[in-house]
Amino acid sequence: MAKKVAIVVGSLRKGSFSRLVAKTCVELAPDSLSFEFIDIGKVSLYNQDQDTDNPPASWKELRDAIRPLDAVLFFTPEYNRGMPGMLKNAIDIASRPYGKSAWDGKPCAVVSVSPGAMGAFGANHHLRQSLVFLNMPAMPQPEAYVGNAAKMFDEGGKMTNDATREFLKKFMATYAVWVARHTPQ
Repeated sequence: MAKKVAIVVGSLRKGSFSRLVAKTCVELAPDSLSFEFIDIGKVSLYNQDQDTDNPPASWKELRDAIRPLDAVLFFTPEYNRGMPGMLKNAIDIASRPYGKSAWDGKPCAVVSVSPGAMGAFGANHHLRQSLVFLNMPAMPQPEAYVGNAAKMFDEGGKMTNDATREFLKKFMATYAVWVARHTPQ
């Protein structure tokens, strides 16, 4: 049975390069993985005063969407050398209430994406800091920084850069092994 992976994209932009890279990864992934895109765009901002037995509906929906999945694959752009606020907000909401994190123990990996040459290195490592606290075993290698993303897709959103496609195919094969190793049988 395929392991169920949450795809969490940190960009809300309609033509998001992070989302295009995520779709490419899904296309190139081995059959041992299945995917569910988690929409973080409608999740209201975290406010501890609202984290009661009756939290906002968008919080409950996010937590309930993540909880039954086996693993997580994060795709993030870089905003001011860090992850976008919307992604951090989703991470914080699904980690609450304390002791009931929907993320707990789920193996994960990070792919950072940028139209610039550095591939959102800062965002990748900023996100990894949170993953340590969340008890999410993050795949250490290969690291995935996709730079120059604005030049990699045709008008239909298909990745045309063969070298990056080959890298992402290997990345997804390694991720499938990581997930198999770090999820209960």
